[in-house]
Amino acid sequence: MSATKKSIYYFNAPGEQNTADCVRYSIERAQELGISKIVVASTSGATALKYFDALQGTGITLVVVTHVVGFSQPGVWEFDRTIERRLREGGAVLVTGTHVLSGLERALSRSPRIGGGSRSEAIAEALRRIIAVGLKVAVECVLIATDNGAVTPPDEVIAVGGTMSGADTVCVIRPSHTASFFDLQVREIVAMPRER
Repeated sequence: MSATKKSIYYFNAPGEQNTADCVRYSIERAQELGISKIVVASTSGATALKYFDALQGTGITLVVVTHVVGFSQPGVWEFDRTIERRLREGGAVLVTGTHVLSGLERALSRSPRIGGGSRSEAIAEALRRIIAVGLKVAVECVLIATDNGAVTPPDEVIAVGGTMSGADTVCVIRPSHTASFFDLQVREIVAMPRER
């Protein structure tokens, strides 16, 4: 039986204070495994910009997944347009897509006439509560990026998510399209918070 010894980093608490460490761990693991893409969740662009700056000269492609327009307010996209231009001009790929683990089903579960939970939201909640909020975010971002053609199965990617803001979870994922959700594999946890 063969096994590979690798480091896993555990943060004492979730949150954006872990972002710089996540950037470093993401790049180290991508280089170790020969992974060519890092998928990062970013609402405002601040986390994406930290990754963008750190990835200069590495040959690794940054794929940024943003919130949809209207996520926090109707008609509003939360991503900073100046950061957007800088990322696009520097070769980063930006993807904006509907949250696949909620989307339309959230409208149904929040409806006072329909109510109740959905299977998609149950999967999301299980990932959030059993492992980490950032893992749910990372998985969802990989699905969105794959459905938009920014990631190609079965090539592994580094996926990065966080709790509220910044980054606190890094993992290695073999991607899949949303329609083939159960083909997705979280192959390695690189970093995550111990507390949720």
